[in-house]
Amino acid sequence: MNTDIINPKVLAYIGDAVYEVMIRSYLLKIKTNDLNKLQTLKIKYVSAKNQALILDDLINNNLLNEEELQTVKRARNTKVSSKPKNTDIITYKKATALEALFGKLYLEEDLKRIEELKNIILNKGD
Repeated sequence: MNTDIINPKVLAYIGDAVYEVMIRSYLLKIKTNDLNKLQTLKIKYVSAKNQALILDDLINNNLLNEEELQTVKRARNTKVSSKPKNTDIITYKKATALEALFGKLYLEEDLKRIEELKNIILNKGD
C-alpha cells in the first residue's frame, strides 16, 4: 500500500489504535491485574506529552530511517483544525506524528519494524 498518498491525519488515526494496543498488550504481559495501575503505567507511553518525548528521543538518537523521518515531518506539518484541550499544539503535532508513523508501518504490514520500535520505546521507559 502506498501510504505516501494517505492523509497524515488518517495515518495517525489508525496508528493511534495500533500504538495503544501495542502498549496495553505489553502492560498486560508484565502481569498486573490492577486496572488503576495499568492506567497509570499506560500514561507513561500514551499521553501526548510522553509520545512527543518518545518521538524526540527517536529522532535525536537517529533511530528512524529517512522514509520514517519523512512521514514524521509530513504528519507534524499537517494543519490542525482544532486546538487540543490538554496540551500545546507543538506537543500535539509531535504525538500525532508518532501515531502517523505507526499507522504507516501498520498499513505497510511492516510488523518487524513496529516490533523494533516497540522494543526501543519500552526499553527506554523501563
